[in-house]
Amino acid sequence: MILHIMTRQEWDIIKESVKYTPKSIQTDGFIHCCTKEQIANVANQFFSGQTNLVLLRIDPDKVTSTIVFEDLQKLGQLFPHIYGPLNLNAVMNVIQFKPNIDGKFAVPNESLYS
Repeated sequence: MILHIMTRQEWDIIKESVKYTPKSIQTDGFIHCCTKEQIANVANQFFSGQTNLVLLRIDPDKVTSTIVFEDLQKLGQLFPHIYGPLNLNAVMNVIQFKPNIDGKFAVPNESLYS
């Protein structure tokens, strides 16, 4: 399983589509994703203060574009990147992703992944 963070509004716009092609494909060449172990750090670094987020829980075996695990920022971690549009039938479910009361994100409750 890999995860992608987006706003609830973005999800509401694309959820009936066949594919998701965010601007990051044009700017970075891929869709940014992460693993469950990376999600809290990524959210706290790039989405601090946002309360309208969701996580797309993605089955990598169903993604039709190429997924590459790479460390482009030299952080000592391999992040999953989807090189091309995300076919939305690979999205297993969508999880509401709010920060804790202290404003920090944490790994979502394990029961949300089943």
